[in-house]
Amino acid sequence: MDVKYGKKVFIRNSGKDEFWLQKIIYENPSILGLGDLISVNKEKTQSSGGRLDILLKDQEDNTMYEVEVMLGETDPSHIIRSIEYWDNEKRKYPQRQHFAVLIAESFDRRYFNVVQLLSLNIPMIAIQADLLEVNKEYILNFTKILDVYIEPEDNEDEKPVGDTTWKEKSPWTVSTAKEFFELIETPKKSMNYTQSYISIVIEGKKAYAFDKRTKPTTLLLFSVKDDEKVDLIKELLNKESIDFTYNRYKDFVLNIDSEIVKNKKKLFLDITNIRFKEKENPD
Repeated sequence: MDVKYGKKVFIRNSGKDEFWLQKIIYENPSILGLGDLISVNKEKTQSSGGRLDILLKDQEDNTMYEVEVMLGETDPSHIIRSIEYWDNEKRKYPQRQHFAVLIAESFDRRYFNVVQLLSLNIPMIAIQADLLEVNKEYILNFTKILDVYIEPEDNEDEKPVGDTTWKEKSPWTVSTAKEFFELIETPKKSMNYTQSYISIVIEGKKAYAFDKRTKPTTLLLFSVKDDEKVDLIKELLNKESIDFTYNRYKDFVLNIDSEIVKNKKKLFLDITNIRFKEKENPD
């Protein structure tokens, strides 16, 4: 493989400014790696004073992203502005989900720790913008260095129930879950029932969750955080023309039924193998 080496160049040193970076992001919001977003506004005047650099939106669920861009290293004013503008937009559209996005060329450890602490209570995303010089050409790259904090799963409040409860309220969901359970080729598996969902546990981990939908469909959810595995699974689902969403919480969500599970057994086996197969060690 022909590998080219580059060096980081600060944007100001290349003759560009903050407005140049804003323009690139506004015209190509997908380069941030936050999903299929559209640009809504730029330099949006705030009621409290100041201007929000960029406002982005996810068309699928109307989630809003308040983006603040800064050249060089992030500082307290950058962090405060991000939170203030996020709060302004959240108050204006309280029915929508909002995320504060900080973009800078560098995040000092001290301030990064502050952002990390704030993210426990405020949905904040930090993205580092790198301008790389490779063979006298420039490459602009964005790396997410802090994602939205997600509470760890806690199922202590989920009361276990017997399969009779589910057979009474949603027998088709039970059939779909059992069909899926049977195709999994490992003895280290179990099926559990709670008031909210049916789950399949593989090797001690909750692998799949099934929730009731209008007959005959069932909602299948499973979490995949490894980017490489995510891409492989997306490729498989697209190849089989299976509709799905992959949300910001890193969950795949599919509407299925028992017939789909029967007819697409190999697909779901492949997905399970991708998720649970350990990377092979080189000889």
